Amino acid sequence: MMMKRFTPTIVILLMFMSGTALAERMTVNVSMANVRSGPGNEHGILWKLEKYHPVEILKKQDVWYYFEDFENDKGWIHKSLLTGEPSVIVVKDRCNIRSGPGTQYEIVFTVEKGVPFKVLKKEGEWISIVHADGDKGWVHKNLVW
Repeated sequence: MMMKRFTPTIVILLMFMSGTALAERMTVNVSMANVRSGPGNEHGILWKLEKYHPVEILKKQDVWYYFEDFENDKGWIHKSLLTGEPSVIVVKDRCNIRSGPGTQYEIVFTVEKGVPFKVLKKEGEWISIVHADGDKGWVHKNLVW
C-alpha cells in the first residue's frame, strides 16, 4: 500500500483553512451586553459591549460563546445577545465618516477607535454603515475590522 505524503506548504495551508473555518463573525444585537469570564451567569462580568460590536466566535459551549474581538480580548457571551448580521468596528485613532463612497464626498462626522457600526451595504472598497444612535455614512474598508 502506498502512503501519500503532504508537502509542508499543503499541511500549513490545511491548518490555516481549518482554523479560519471555525471562526464565525457575529454582532452584538442589544444596547449593552455583558462579557463574562466563563460560560454562565455565575461568572464575573469582565466588561460590556455596545450594540453592533463585532466578535469572532472561537468556541461554543451550549448557549455560551467564547469570542475574540478586534483588540484580541477574549470572553464569554450568551448567544441570545448576538446576531449574524454584518458589522464593523473602527480600528484607527480617528476616522472620517463620509456622505458617500469616496474621499470626494463630504465628511459627515468623525469617530474614534472602537466605535461599532452595522453594515448596510458595500460598494467597492467602501462600506455603508449606521451607528446604534442612527448616524449613517460611508467608511473605507481599511479603517475598520
